Amino acid sequence: MSNSEQNTIVLASGNKGKLREFDALFSPLGIHITPQTELGVGDVPETGTTFVENAIIKARHAAKVTGLAAISDDSGIEIDYLNGAPGVYSARFSADSEGNGASDEKNNQKVLDSLKGVSKELRTARYQCILVYMAHAEDATPIICQAAWEGIIMEQEVGENGFGYDPLFWVPEFECSSAQLDPEQKNKISHRGKALEMLYQELVKVYKH
Repeated sequence: MSNSEQNTIVLASGNKGKLREFDALFSPLGIHITPQTELGVGDVPETGTTFVENAIIKARHAAKVTGLAAISDDSGIEIDYLNGAPGVYSARFSADSEGNGASDEKNNQKVLDSLKGVSKELRTARYQCILVYMAHAEDATPIICQAAWEGIIMEQEVGENGFGYDPLFWVPEFECSSAQLDPEQKNKISHRGKALEMLYQELVKVYKH
C-alpha cells in the first residue's frame, strides 16, 4: 500500500456536509477523507438494532470494498417519553411498511403527533452520535466514540438552520432550538461535534508518527 493510501480513510457516507467537516478536522494529521461514493461503494442495509451495530456494519462494508481504513457515523434522536424512539430509525421514522417515503418534514410531524398533550417536563430527549474507525475490514477492535446532546422536544418547529429534528430540539444552554444555532456554534456543542473531537484524539495516536 502506498503512503497516500495509508493516509486515506474512506467515509462511509456520501454526505457532502459530513465530508467537509471530517476533512477539515483530520487534514492537519495528513489524513485525506474520501467519500465512499467516489470509490464505488454503495449503501449497505442497516440491519443493526443499535447505533453501534449500524456504524460497524457501514464501516466494515466500506473497508471491505475499498481495502482502506474507514470511518462511519450513525446518529439519531432518542425521546424518553417514546421509550427512546425513534432511535436508530430516526431517518426513517415516518416511512411506510416497506421503508419508503420518510422525510424530515414527515418525521418531525410524527414526533409532534406522538407527543401531543405531553408536558414539557416529559419531553426530554437527546441526540446520539456513534463514530466508528476500522483500520481494515477484519478489524476486531474498532475505535468507537459515543457522545450525546441533551435537550427538549418543542411543541412546534422553530429556526431555519440544521436539518432533521433540529427545528424541534430545544437547547437549554442557548435557550433556542438547534435550528437557530449557526453551524459553528452547533459544531462545538453537538453530539457529532463532541464525538468528532474524541475520534480526533484517538486518530492522533494512530497517524501522528
